[in-house]
Amino acid sequence: MTEQPPGSGFRPRAALAMHPDVASAVLDAESHAALAALCDPAPLPVLDDFTTPRARTVLADVDLLVTGWGCPPLDAEALRAAPRLRAVVHTAGSVRGHVTDACWERGIEVSSAAAANAVPVAEYTLAMILLTGKRVLESARDYRDARARHAWLRPDRSTGNHRRTVGILSASLIGRRVIDLLRPHDIDVLLHDPYVDEEGAAELGARLVELPELFRRSDTVSVHTPLLPETRGLVGRALIDSMRPDAVLVNTARGAVVDQEALTEAVLAGRIRAVLDVTEPEVLPSGHPLWSCENVLLTPHLAGSQGNELRRLADLALAEIRRWTAGDGFLHPVRRERLAFLA
Repeated sequence: MTEQPPGSGFRPRAALAMHPDVASAVLDAESHAALAALCDPAPLPVLDDFTTPRARTVLADVDLLVTGWGCPPLDAEALRAAPRLRAVVHTAGSVRGHVTDACWERGIEVSSAAAANAVPVAEYTLAMILLTGKRVLESARDYRDARARHAWLRPDRSTGNHRRTVGILSASLIGRRVIDLLRPHDIDVLLHDPYVDEEGAAELGARLVELPELFRRSDTVSVHTPLLPETRGLVGRALIDSMRPDAVLVNTARGAVVDQEALTEAVLAGRIRAVLDVTEPEVLPSGHPLWSCENVLLTPHLAGSQGNELRRLADLALAEIRRWTAGDGFLHPVRRERLAFLA
């Protein structure tokens, strides 16, 4: 282990561990320069396999790993090759794929950019709530087909966003941000989260309800729960069947949280609508009926950081490294005991 503690001019040896394409997308020249100002970076290319001779050489004297999508698991074998490793700063959200029990047992400090990645997911969710409430997708399709303006004075009170009810499943980082983004709108927000009480929900700007009531009363249900053994298939047939006619299910969490077979039946029957940024599997078979269902909008897991939004991830990671090297600790630490609450 490095004898010098963070602070007092501490300059750690750092390496990048992620898929090379991810490193190119997330860390631009300015980010690399900022990292070099804080650390002694290992020479590129980045590590995407901890078993190679080159990786073992780099790991031997690394204090800090800057990780991203595609980072290999930091298991006991990898950690034996990295006796000085003290911290992991992740430039994305979940660390489940690479931070193992061996890391926690070593006492390695972990930080995640989940707070930064929550921003675009919440923005996507807000956009979809408002667009589906206004029936923008259907109206655009009908307008394209008719090549003529429809009668705009519609008696149908289900169109529009005034006093609609939105149900948020889980007060996760993203769920909380969605609630906050809904504040300026004339929308009633319901929340189900077994770890939040009524007072806490009210402080967030929502009313706490049981899961069946959330689905029964909401015009739109937005899923933000992490995928855990107990949440797999949580949104099951009974809940889906209880949704209001023409209600909308938005899922930006994980596909396996929703009973996809039951959802497919409901949307094909025209009972409800859905916006799915995630499915199970992540790319559906080419013949799956959801591809051609007019009541469904499928997007390719793009709600998270894309394009210029990736810079937000790099900036948060660099800020965390700056705090850690100064001895101030992480502002966005990941705790082992909180993993069950994180996506």
